[in-house]
Amino acid sequence: MDTASPWPPDQAFWAGTFPDHTTGRTTPFLFKGIIPATAAGPDDVLAGFEAIRRAHAAGTGIKAHARVYVGEERRDDLLPQALTAPSWDGGVDAFVPWMQDLAAAERFSLVINNLETVSPALAAGLGTFLKSVIDGWGLPLGGAEQVAFAGNYSGTAFGIHEGYEDAFLVHLGPNAKNFYCWPAEQYEKLTGGKQPTYGDYRALLEEAEHFLLEPGDALFLPRRVFHVGTQDTFSVSVAMPLYTYPYAQILQSRIIPDVLAELAGDGPDDPLNEPSAMADVAAGPGSVTDRLVGVGRELLHIAADRVRGAAREHAEQRWATLLSNGGWELVEGDLARQEAADAFDPQQVAPGAEITLIAPYQVTILNTGDDTQHVLLRGHQTGIALDVAALDQDTVTALNDGAAITLPDSPELLAAVRALGATGGLHLTPRPAGTEDTEK
Repeated sequence: MDTASPWPPDQAFWAGTFPDHTTGRTTPFLFKGIIPATAAGPDDVLAGFEAIRRAHAAGTGIKAHARVYVGEERRDDLLPQALTAPSWDGGVDAFVPWMQDLAAAERFSLVINNLETVSPALAAGLGTFLKSVIDGWGLPLGGAEQVAFAGNYSGTAFGIHEGYEDAFLVHLGPNAKNFYCWPAEQYEKLTGGKQPTYGDYRALLEEAEHFLLEPGDALFLPRRVFHVGTQDTFSVSVAMPLYTYPYAQILQSRIIPDVLAELAGDGPDDPLNEPSAMADVAAGPGSVTDRLVGVGRELLHIAADRVRGAAREHAEQRWATLLSNGGWELVEGDLARQEAADAFDPQQVAPGAEITLIAPYQVTILNTGDDTQHVLLRGHQTGIALDVAALDQDTVTALNDGAAITLPDSPELLAAVRALGATGGLHLTPRPAGTEDTEK
């Protein structure tokens, strides 16, 4: 690891080193050796793939999914075999021939989306990096995702293509990978457009900026930069796109519909639900148009006055949700979360038991319109409120700082812990056998 880059990267890195080397966060740059092997490794990715296979065998619907490619061809016909074949015996050295036999090809590519939901080790290890991104640069309003690229492919299956979000590409090895980048303007001049380039693009590689990715490196890949990876031997990289959704998209998909729904009228006696007049056939649709325009303008005027409140409520909910989920995007079908919740035994919540948070998740507080402070963990609202008798701010702070807390004999706190455990964000160590209850 580069001794000039602390782990995790600190405020000085994000305020100075990072923008200085990336031209104000607009150009690619390879940060050498900033991800320690203890934070993420190839075996963690393979463990995530094993979790997907385990969920498939159990018939469990999950968000994470794998895709198999041979060359640039997506081979969905090979996926059932990849999910059901007897497992490889060992780590990377066994996995490579296992995939080669399955694909009946020397070279292959395995792509896994939402890896953070099937690999607790990577959710925590790369979550440490993501937390430093959030603390030092900012919070992406859509959260972040992990996308793994594992294989010995001669070129990324998507060809030379552009990304639409800022991202970090973390290289885990065990072998190196070549990576090539083109600014959008240069790529358009070379190819005449923005479409991906497939097949033989060796001539384009000569015009690209080249990076040699080695284990522990992290490449900053700004949005709208065209790129492709090539390699001769097996390696694993994990892309971490930062989903900075446009404000207009958030308003259109979530906030504006909620505001307009509130203006739809409440029952037949509401003036907004006054039936439309019988339209004069001889007059044509002009009068209907005029009336719709008038009512529409009135509704939009009222809606505009309500956007601030709705936007504040949405932003506070999104903020607390993302931070409590360690910055990872919140998705349905999070296998690791469900397995952690299933492993939490509420009957073992008793005085003398010990609790810690599962990294990288945090307890966050959401202030609601009823002046109640609700508690979230791992992206889910617990149904409990911040309360001195149940869960106080000092306990929340200690948990978020990584402390292990021995539970006292407090019925309110024990009930709160049971609710927290149901989110899948809490680890419980039962009280040692033969010990007495801790006194109040």
